[in-house]
Amino acid sequence: MRIEGKGQIDRAKPVSFSFDGRSYQGFKGDTVASALLANGVRLIGRSFKYHRPRGVLTAGSEEPNALIEVVGPANQTPNVRATVQEIFEGLVVRSQNRWPSLRFDLLSINDLASPFLSAGFYYKTFMWPRAFWERIYEPIIRRAAGLGSLSGKHDEGHYEKAFAFCDVLVVGAGPAGLMAALTAGRAGADVILCEEDRLLGGRLPYAEGQVDGKPAADWAAAAEAELRALPNVRIMTRTTVTGAYDGGVYSALERVGLHRSPRPDLPRECFWRITAAQVVLAAGALERPIAFPMNDRPGIMLASAAQTYLHKYGVVAGKRVVLFANNDGARAVARQLIAAGVTVAAILDSRSDASAIEDCPVYLGAEVTDTKGRLGLTAISGRHMAGAFEMDCDLLLVSGGWNPMVHLTCHMNGRPRWEASIAAFVPMADAVPNLRAAGACNGAFSTLDCLTEGAQSAQSALQALGRAPTEIAVPRAEGLPYTITPLWQVEGKGRAWLDFANDVTTKDVKLSAQEGFRSVEHMKRYTTQGMAPDQGKNSNVGALAVLADATGRGIAETGITTYRPPYVPTSIAAMGAGGRGAGFAPQRFMTSDQASRDRGAPMIEAGLWYRPSYFPKPGETTWRQSCDREIAYVRAAVGVCDVSTLGKIDIQGRDAGRFLDLVYTNIFSTLPVGRVRYGLMLREDGYVLDDGTSARLAEDHYLMTTTTAAAGLVMRHLDFVHQAHCADWDVRFISVTEAWAQFAVAGPKARALINSLLDAPLEGFPFMAAGSLRLGSTNARLFRISFSGEEGYEIAVPSRYGEALFRDLVARAETMGGGPYGMEALNVLRIEKGLITHAEIHGRVTAYDIGAEKMISAKKDCIGKRGAQRDGLHGAAREQMVGLKPVTRAEITSGAHLFDTAADLTRVNSLGYTTSVGYSPLFDRHIALGFLVNGRARIGDTVRLVDRLRGVDVLCEVCDPVFFDKAGERLRA
Repeated sequence: MRIEGKGQIDRAKPVSFSFDGRSYQGFKGDTVASALLANGVRLIGRSFKYHRPRGVLTAGSEEPNALIEVVGPANQTPNVRATVQEIFEGLVVRSQNRWPSLRFDLLSINDLASPFLSAGFYYKTFMWPRAFWERIYEPIIRRAAGLGSLSGKHDEGHYEKAFAFCDVLVVGAGPAGLMAALTAGRAGADVILCEEDRLLGGRLPYAEGQVDGKPAADWAAAAEAELRALPNVRIMTRTTVTGAYDGGVYSALERVGLHRSPRPDLPRECFWRITAAQVVLAAGALERPIAFPMNDRPGIMLASAAQTYLHKYGVVAGKRVVLFANNDGARAVARQLIAAGVTVAAILDSRSDASAIEDCPVYLGAEVTDTKGRLGLTAISGRHMAGAFEMDCDLLLVSGGWNPMVHLTCHMNGRPRWEASIAAFVPMADAVPNLRAAGACNGAFSTLDCLTEGAQSAQSALQALGRAPTEIAVPRAEGLPYTITPLWQVEGKGRAWLDFANDVTTKDVKLSAQEGFRSVEHMKRYTTQGMAPDQGKNSNVGALAVLADATGRGIAETGITTYRPPYVPTSIAAMGAGGRGAGFAPQRFMTSDQASRDRGAPMIEAGLWYRPSYFPKPGETTWRQSCDREIAYVRAAVGVCDVSTLGKIDIQGRDAGRFLDLVYTNIFSTLPVGRVRYGLMLREDGYVLDDGTSARLAEDHYLMTTTTAAAGLVMRHLDFVHQAHCADWDVRFISVTEAWAQFAVAGPKARALINSLLDAPLEGFPFMAAGSLRLGSTNARLFRISFSGEEGYEIAVPSRYGEALFRDLVARAETMGGGPYGMEALNVLRIEKGLITHAEIHGRVTAYDIGAEKMISAKKDCIGKRGAQRDGLHGAAREQMVGLKPVTRAEITSGAHLFDTAADLTRVNSLGYTTSVGYSPLFDRHIALGFLVNGRARIGDTVRLVDRLRGVDVLCEVCDPVFFDKAGERLRA
């Protein structure tokens, strides 16, 4: 029922919605739960295993019972918490996990069979007869499993992802969060304040006392107004921080359009990745229930939830209320209900020494031992110091104390510690780097303590940032101590529920201990405690207490289960926003991506990167025409290619050269500053890992370049070598692949193009040189290296300037008779020059196989040197890299097998294979690189190239793998 004069809803804006096909009315600001309770609806769902009737237990995202399906025009979302889903005009929701209806659920017969369906029953049954499993047992279990249902259609909703950066991230906008945000905001720090609810203030609007001489709600409103006026503070409501990760990264889920009527341009949710230098966790605490017999009926609710529904929504879920609690804080709820005109039939306080000051009957040393009412609470039974009692009521409020929300502090393997004085777990300091817990989530439950810790945590964060904290006076507020006498369970005849969502009872936890599953993690899996959509937020600590009692241990010794992200259920569609229809692998785009697409270039995958295949021009009908033209650019004029995808690893330290000597086969410690050297890298087993170049930028500074395909692999290899073989060396390295955009400029006119960018022309810049230069006001790097066989340069600039430089280079090249070239032309150019990629060094190739055995220096040791010297990894019996060209102008393919001309086409007669093939306009035919047994001794021979899959059977001449300019005169021009 509604209470006049209460609530933070807009009663001038009624809203109609439907639940299970029936129309109801609420007001703007209502949730489905508050609106249904206001309309007298208490039965909202059915439990998972026994299909028992369930109602609303909480008022937030921790709700285990009131899970509903939201049916939209383009989607159907199951397991939505009715306590979170705000109503809007035309909203359609329905109950779930019932058949044929909510009030009459045939599967509730499971409740009658509960003695046979205890925890772990599925491990011991359905074993005989064996043939029944696939035909009978499994189909029935699968049909009954799960909670909600999906439509079977694609989710056509719109989702977004976004990134944010800040000095201080404040999680939670209760008294501690508001105080932390004010302190950091006034000091000028960039602050993001995330609040899961639509309103700020936490429980301040419901507090009885005053803050700074004014009602707590008024102080919270003034604090919000000041924060919104600060330009350096960003307030994000309806945003839940869901996970903590390395590097100060936090995930957050913003409910953007879930509270509004759907529109095509309105995102449903936005998944944020927030990078914060410092974090203040002010997430508050969750009230926990008490496990007493039959404590799961609709009409049994947490006391804090009733307080929220009263003050936030102006709703009371019953007409005759009883409070059962073990702490002083819950007693305030009873006083507030009485002040609102609600009948409070009794207060049952489990403590025998508690006060009795409320204007209603107060029973001390009291416990609830049973409840009545199948579809809704009608009465309770219990005992107190004077004896047993029965009492009529339709709303039982329960409070077993508070659990600090320590979840985020556990997401990086941290463990909370047990604090006996408040009978709860609290965060360990430094569990997450640069995160400080404050307020109720740190075990401080008074308003004064929350405000004080919020200010102190923000000041510590400011000091860590190197900022001088602003002196701020902590507002005056109540500082009453939190007193509680733990009560985890009440003994009785009926079942006492712990995990409402998964139907886990105290008996199940005791059975787990009896069966030998005494570890908290084993108990969790045996009983499914804490494994439902709410992840045990209300029940984990209570279950641990029952397990501790059953095993004769303390709660601290028993431990706690592992909390993992996400903190609340998170849509996969939100996490993968922008990826609908795409593959699972991430997509990486070069800075020139849009410029390439503007020219009509089809993009192809190269590792995780997307690179232009070729750049078509009007009148060209095939890709070959474009490719041949682009090759001609490089051979006759100048071509520009984006090579930013090549791995770039910055290596620094006194031992940097010594380190490169260890990982490369050849020597780099003697490389002069300002020079580049080609290097070969081996695995520990002697096979080729990668090839590339390294430039010496200073005495203790190198820049390594890897192939695109092996960039991550090489970085991992360097990390392993450093940690395993030379951890005490003075060397550090980091990937800077994304930090620099790099472009190859190749062709006879390459130097002219580079000179057109510079204030003064290049002087004395020989092949394999490296240096710094200025492009206008921008620092750049220039390398004289070539992947084409022509005079070539690679110019690198910070990524932010990449697109502008690419467009400029291409425009200049076009005035010289050149232009951009893509992957197809790049591939032909490097085949003509006999240069390898991972098509050749595919993991089964040695330095000897590619003709690079002389690169393994005899003057030093290196990773893989001993492995490469093993028998069988060198010699005439190995397949050696060669060039191949057809005797006629026939087409050949990569992946084809090579045979002697007179040999039968059988597996044992295969002498090798082709790895890379391309049509060369220079030679007017296809050419290839491949591997042939004793290939270097067979130069000039004719072999048979066979690709049965593509119907290719061609005679080819074996030739040197370097088809073009073997002496290297053109690239040294």
